[in-house]
Amino acid sequence: MPEIDLDEELLLGELKRQGVRARMAAWNDPAENWDEPLPTLVRSTWDYIHHIAAFRGWLARAERAGPLWNPRRVIECNLHKSYLFELERRGVAITPTQLIAAGSSRALEEILRERGWTDVVVKPAVGAGSFATRRFRASDFAAGGEFLSAALLERDMLVQPYLDSVDAWGERALVWIDGEFTHAVRKTPRFSGQDESVSEALAIDERERAIGNAAIDWCANDLLYARVDVAHGADGKLCVMELELIEPSLFLKQNPRALTRLAEGIASRLRRL
Repeated sequence: MPEIDLDEELLLGELKRQGVRARMAAWNDPAENWDEPLPTLVRSTWDYIHHIAAFRGWLARAERAGPLWNPRRVIECNLHKSYLFELERRGVAITPTQLIAAGSSRALEEILRERGWTDVVVKPAVGAGSFATRRFRASDFAAGGEFLSAALLERDMLVQPYLDSVDAWGERALVWIDGEFTHAVRKTPRFSGQDESVSEALAIDERERAIGNAAIDWCANDLLYARVDVAHGADGKLCVMELELIEPSLFLKQNPRALTRLAEGIASRLRRL
């Protein structure tokens, strides 16, 4: 947990209120017995991005011992942001995205010429918490090229156009808990080294709900929680920026009803074991 997750203490308190015994445990703590037959709820495993193979092994171990929420098959589909292309194949609008494989010598300026982009975000295909995420405008594309080339020595990277709509309307994080979208928050753009800034809870309108449902339709029956981050594209239509199914902040402080719903969802799953 490289940074504080405000959801955790709230959730632990609400679970206790509902009679559920729960505690936090680090996924990579060698002192933990992950073979104990207990359910595991994945929350703020934000350092997994640096230890993918170990994290995959932990997922398999935890799910062998007891139920894993969200389940491993869903988490593994969400580890690499190439899932965006699968959403696109399913007819869900996404932020235009160029994937560059690790080890590639592809130049940023070549990609920008082909795409016609003049303001871009460069980020890892496996990332969390704005790790190694930078914005580059036309005036600093040379620096952007150097950044991309260095990053490609270690990992797959994405290049996406910066969506101007996030400066005003914002990026909306749509929170889904146990069968329904509960609320949204407006997030300001966040890059490497910056803190996250979010609004109070917002209502979700019909267009947001429609794209949110389309994004999770393939796995909704398996989900306990999800977050769909959306914004308006250059054409003015909503598109998915990210689909968060592993360890998203759910902004439970902003919506006590969502907090109660999550705890109730966990409690009901425990009763069915």
